[in-house]
Amino acid sequence: MTRTDPRGTVLIADFDFGDVDIERAIVEGAGFRLLAAQCKSEDEVIETGRDADGVLTQYARVGARAIDAFTRCRVIARYGTGVDIVDVAAATRRGIQVTNAPNDWCADEVADHAVALWLAGVRKICQYDRATRQGEWRWQSGEPIWRLKGRVFGLLSFGAIAQLIAERARAFGVEVWAHDPFLDESEIRSRQVRPVSFDDLVEGADYLVIQAPLTPRTHHMFDRATLRRMKPTAILINTARGPIVEDSAIYQALTEGWIAGAALDDLEEEPAKQRDWRPRNPLLTLPNVIVTPHAAYYSEEAITTVRRIAAEEAVRVLTGQPARCPVNDVTAGSRR
Repeated sequence: MTRTDPRGTVLIADFDFGDVDIERAIVEGAGFRLLAAQCKSEDEVIETGRDADGVLTQYARVGARAIDAFTRCRVIARYGTGVDIVDVAAATRRGIQVTNAPNDWCADEVADHAVALWLAGVRKICQYDRATRQGEWRWQSGEPIWRLKGRVFGLLSFGAIAQLIAERARAFGVEVWAHDPFLDESEIRSRQVRPVSFDDLVEGADYLVIQAPLTPRTHHMFDRATLRRMKPTAILINTARGPIVEDSAIYQALTEGWIAGAALDDLEEEPAKQRDWRPRNPLLTLPNVIVTPHAAYYSEEAITTVRRIAAEEAVRVLTGQPARCPVNDVTAGSRR
């Protein structure tokens, strides 16, 4: 099979890796043509990928409209673990295989980042740094700071990554609580973590880390009503998806003193999904919030791994092999 007579086309709907050399070697090495784009809307995905045999997506939404418009697509491979940007039900109906990457491709990175955000927020690292650069050499520029030992460290969800976060946090002498409606309490206790209700987690945690998937149930789970129930000394850390926290609500919570601080690895607006994004979000003006650009998963090793997984999954499906990381059961659907 030559490149002038390809077995089909694989579209990279969007990417921010700088190049697609890893994907190109895998896809073209298997005899397929690679097309790389930078789609920022579902309309652009439709326009670019209508006749693609496979689609890789990082941030670009591949919803029902795009899936119904595809004429040849057999696989949608997500760069990452979460598949909230893909309409999995629509893909299943069309017999299109959806794949993702298992948690372990970046589990240590996200756990490390969550703990780094927590410690930076608690110890006022960014505030001290800003004050010092402005010529203020005073320990008081970070007050109040409370001792970690003996305080409650809460986790929303207790999956693989959250369990790694718990292991790291425990070393600081905190009491670790977790709420996860999908896990048996005995499993949580077996890891020296106290299982609690969502209400107890919100009202009792001094530090609360969100590590839950984005679903209709968790969308805006942290709204004004939830944030008002937290301790005024609490710090909220989000290393999951931005829309779990309502931006306008947490802005009000931080400016009116409902909570003491926040450290967010994503914003509700999800800037990477926008073209020509500008930093107009008022959260970015507050001294008691830390924002990182959805970078918790990042290390050179993790990026290389997830790119290979996505490209290899697309090739596997397109060459008649079963996906290693399937999200849906395509036998439950039927192609039009």
